[in-house]
Amino acid sequence: EGAMRRRGWHTQELQGELILARRWPARFDLSVETRLPPVGRKARLAHQVRQDLWRALQSLRGFSPCVSVTEEAGATLLRAGGQLDGAAPRAQAEARLVAVLEDPRNRARWLRWAR
Repeated sequence: EGAMRRRGWHTQELQGELILARRWPARFDLSVETRLPPVGRKARLAHQVRQDLWRALQSLRGFSPCVSVTEEAGATLLRAGGQLDGAAPRAQAEARLVAVLEDPRNRARWLRWAR
């Protein structure tokens, strides 16, 4: 409810938080967070992160990515993860998510793209 669907992805911005998810309502069964400098285009950042999440976790059966972007205290709070239908090695999946979010090349590319 309330999410706009475009090209198979639901996007909702509510009270400064943008959520991007394949399935609605969005579920963060797995999630990790990081902080980035402020960005101009939250939706572009969310889509870039979502693509990298999918590349890293597409072999995880039942995984559907979700990304949340919020501007907070002069920074961008990014929560990435998603819905997980089925059993999976949670710690291993979250370690992969952390690796994606903390990769300096990913972060630089995301920030360029979301200016």
